[in-house]
Amino acid sequence: MELHAGHHTVVQLLGLNVNIDTLMMTWIVAAIVIVVTLLATRGRALVPSGMQNGMEMIVEALLEQFKENLGPKYGQVTSVLLTMFLFIFFANEFGLLPNPGVLSSPTNDLNTTVALALVASFLTHALYIRNQGAGKYFKHFFQPFVLFFPINLMEEFTKPLTLSFRLFGNILAGEILMEVLYELVPVGVPLIWLVFSLVIGLIQAFIFTILTTSYLAPSFHGSH
Repeated sequence: MELHAGHHTVVQLLGLNVNIDTLMMTWIVAAIVIVVTLLATRGRALVPSGMQNGMEMIVEALLEQFKENLGPKYGQVTSVLLTMFLFIFFANEFGLLPNPGVLSSPTNDLNTTVALALVASFLTHALYIRNQGAGKYFKHFFQPFVLFFPINLMEEFTKPLTLSFRLFGNILAGEILMEVLYELVPVGVPLIWLVFSLVIGLIQAFIFTILTTSYLAPSFHGSH
């Protein structure tokens, strides 16, 4: 049995090897996020229903988490974090939907998850300097003692690594398991496992976003 999950179609663009299937699926997911957001916010009613109601429930729950983790200035990053959550959520679900190896999750490609993690890391450092000042930013690498500098520096490299590999590993493993189940049970993949996989996609998007807020917290509250 040959697995499709984890395999990519590589083409050369401007002298670079590009996973063209990942690139195309990324554009599709981005378009879906834009369309869903526009539909959910168009003609907003005082008593929400349908897509607006579902979107408001998700956004309000996330905003509560952002406010709790980041404090009163959480509005600085809400747009980025909400966009990140929606993109990862829809990206995760593509490869878990029943399909004959045609669709795949952009997040089953390490290039995508590393890029997302690097965005989160860059945002963390940029906001630390903006909110706490350059002096406190460099000082926090030497706290609580100067000897902690190597550990604190290494931590800044391990944060994006753990973020990217966690998301990549979970989504790729889910797609592999789903594909194996399609082969073992060709007539009707167990519905319970499919629902479970879709929920896992939601949970992984939530975990990535909330971990990003925890990394951002010192940028808003200081080193403590």
